[in-house]
Amino acid sequence: MADYVIVGAGAAGCVLADRLSKTGATVVLLEAGKRDSHPTVKVPAAFSKLFRGKHDWNYWTTPQPELENRELYWPRGKMLGGSTSLNAMIYIRGHRHTFDSWAASGNSGWGYGDLLPSFMSLEDQQRGPSDFHGTGGGLTVSDLRTVNPLTHAFLDASENLGFPRNDDFNDDTQEGFGPYQVTQRNGVRCNAATAFLKPAMGRDNLTVHTGAQVTRVIFRDGRAVGVDWVDNKGTHRQSASSEVILAGGAINSPQLLMLSGIGPAEHLTSLGIDVVHDSPNVGQNLIDHVACGVMFQVRDKISLAQAESPGPVFEYLTKRTGMLSSNVGESGGFITLGDGPMPDMQYHVAPGVFLDHGFEQPNIDGLTIGATLVDVKSRGEITLNSANPLDHPRIDPRYLSDPADLWLLVEGCKLAREFAADPALAKYIDSEYLPGSWVDSDELWESHVRRWTESLYHPVGTCAMGPEPDAVVDPTLLVNGVEGLRVADASIMPSIVNGNTQSVTMVIGDRAADFISAKSST
Repeated sequence: MADYVIVGAGAAGCVLADRLSKTGATVVLLEAGKRDSHPTVKVPAAFSKLFRGKHDWNYWTTPQPELENRELYWPRGKMLGGSTSLNAMIYIRGHRHTFDSWAASGNSGWGYGDLLPSFMSLEDQQRGPSDFHGTGGGLTVSDLRTVNPLTHAFLDASENLGFPRNDDFNDDTQEGFGPYQVTQRNGVRCNAATAFLKPAMGRDNLTVHTGAQVTRVIFRDGRAVGVDWVDNKGTHRQSASSEVILAGGAINSPQLLMLSGIGPAEHLTSLGIDVVHDSPNVGQNLIDHVACGVMFQVRDKISLAQAESPGPVFEYLTKRTGMLSSNVGESGGFITLGDGPMPDMQYHVAPGVFLDHGFEQPNIDGLTIGATLVDVKSRGEITLNSANPLDHPRIDPRYLSDPADLWLLVEGCKLAREFAADPALAKYIDSEYLPGSWVDSDELWESHVRRWTESLYHPVGTCAMGPEPDAVVDPTLLVNGVEGLRVADASIMPSIVNGNTQSVTMVIGDRAADFISAKSST
């Protein structure tokens, strides 16, 4: 019997395991994947080599009508650290308007002012402390140790086009272009496991099981009292005296709720699952950022296409600098193309060709300017394919189902070409590789977007919090309709933050620990 059982050792789960075990409570953390010990996890530029391997859940969407009926690949980390172990390490919090809108809609304690202390406490900002940044936290946030000349040229071009330079997207101004800070420590990935879990694993009151896939939550008289899980040795049951906390992410957490009888009653009944609580919004409100790249061939052998040649490999092995210390998306920025209260377009700029998640490797040196839709109007859903907990769920993000999303991506791609035409960047460019200079009309740009848009790996929203009884979780992240069960991960976001999601998900874990502490002290 443990006091708390946490399901999932990702961004939020690692923070929770650290925070709860510090109190002296007994904590059991169950992670379906293995340890994060694969050498590629540590090498920043190599993250896409983990895709579709044993450390990846390897999810796929249903055919997307607005994207030529393509099924899109969704990598999700299946190891300690979760997706923080295979992401591009960009440290972005998101615009304050998103958090203030959460609070204004009735989610008390979720405004920007409420969350800023959590962001700061988790962070070890290598630039030093400030009004917006903290030091001494577990998560190392640093500048890139080596910046590609194409990155410098892109930032010069953005200034020439009249955009402000922004060297810190996480202070009081998000707009503008600049280098991204990354979650790296001395040129090595600093994932959630490194930052929070591993320092806690020496505590006697914290037990971590890897290779342990939870199959359902166990209820007794309307209260969660434990979970069943399987590994290569068989089936196990872990009891919890205080709470079960789901931290599996926007796919796994709603899936596990539905497998356990919490979800849309009609859907569960159709699969032979006994209904514990009819919660129609479980799995709904799926939101994800999408990106579409405009790519260029460059004249010199200076891009990340050279990263695995002997010189850069030797430099990384001996100094932890050079091309292999790159996070690939080295720079970018935020602009507002529509009329909303915050930037709706983010750019991820890579000094290399990043095509089809890195699986296509054209034999050229290149540059990718990725237009990323971050104010997403389209909404999708997660549903079960079967009652078998080992089956992947059905993922339907309904990308671009709202026409406003298509317009923004088209306009964002058009602007990408303008950056490349500026003399600061044009001097490096030989030709436009994708889509090609012949694309010169809205109709052709729309075709490019529909053919090449991909997920940027930020699914959220499928267990959205709210003050209403039909919300999946309340503002303290307790699951409505039952007792002793909480969700703490990206699935609880009622709307998506307009930036990379890992730091926000860590803060969600931190806030959950605050709520649990407040409850236990009353």
